[in-house]
Amino acid sequence: GVASVAVGHPLDTVKTRLQAGQGYGNTLKCFLTVYRNESVTGFFKGMSFPMATTGIYSSVVFGVFSGTQRFLSQLRHGDAAVAPSLADMTVASTVAGFVSVAIGTPVDLVKIRLQMQTQPYIKANIELKPTAPGSPVYRGAGHCFWTILQKEGIAGLYRGTVAMLLRDVPGYCVYFIPYAMFCDWATPAGCDSPSPFSVWLAGGVAGAISWGLCTPMDVVKSRIQADGVYLNHYKGTLDCILQSYQNEGLKVFFRGLTVNTVRGFPTSAALFLGYELSLKAMKRGQTETNP
Repeated sequence: GVASVAVGHPLDTVKTRLQAGQGYGNTLKCFLTVYRNESVTGFFKGMSFPMATTGIYSSVVFGVFSGTQRFLSQLRHGDAAVAPSLADMTVASTVAGFVSVAIGTPVDLVKIRLQMQTQPYIKANIELKPTAPGSPVYRGAGHCFWTILQKEGIAGLYRGTVAMLLRDVPGYCVYFIPYAMFCDWATPAGCDSPSPFSVWLAGGVAGAISWGLCTPMDVVKSRIQADGVYLNHYKGTLDCILQSYQNEGLKVFFRGLTVNTVRGFPTSAALFLGYELSLKAMKRGQTETNP
C-alpha cells in the first residue's frame, strides 16, 4: 500500500485537479500550472493521510479478497486450497469493494480536500464562504479530518460514499480478476507461482484497465468530495451527475482518463508486487522458524 501511494500520488493530484477543478485544460497544462503555482510540493498535497493509513486499508482489502475466496472454496469444494472459480473471484471482489469503501471514504475525502484547497474559484461565489479561495482552509491532514468531523459529523466524513461504491465495487471486479488471469497466463507450467516480473506486469495491466473503466464514476466521486472546501454545489451523486452533464456535456465524465489509466499501471504494479513479495518473505520466515 505504501509503495502504491509513493509511486502514484503526484499523478493522483493531477487527476483530481482535472476532474474537480477549473481552468486546468489538458493533462500537460495541469502539470505545468500546478508546478508553476505550487512548485514540486504541490503534487504531494494530501499525501500524508493516505500514506499513514494505506497499510491498514490495503491489508484489509487484500485480506478480505483472499479470505473470501478461501471461504467460498471451502464451502463449495471442502478444500480452501482449491483454485477459485470466476464466480468466486467476482463475489470476493465485490465484498472487497464494499469493505474498501467503508474504510477508504474518509481517507479519500481528506486527501481530495487537501489537494483541492488551493483551487481557484469564481469571484462571484466568494461571498458564500468567509474563506478566500486560493487560501488554505486546512493546516494539514489531522486538522482537515477534525474540521470535517466537527462541522459535518460522521456523515460528512462519508461524503461521496454512494459514488465510491459505484466506482469500487465494479472496479475491484475488473482489478482482481484480470490480475489473476494475467498471472495464470504468465506462469510457466510446473511453477507454483508467477515470477516477480509477471506479478509486476499483471498488476500494472489490471490497474490500468480498472482505473480506465472507472474514470466516469471517479470524476463524480472527486467532485462530490471536493465540494465543500469553499462552496456546496451538489446535493448528492445523482445531482452531481446531472449538473456536470448539463454544464459540460458527456465529455466531463472522461476528465483525467489518460492520467488515470497511466497512473493505474505503476501504482497497481507496485501494490501487487509489494503484496506478493511480502507474502513470500513471511512464508519463508515461517518455514525457517518451523521447518
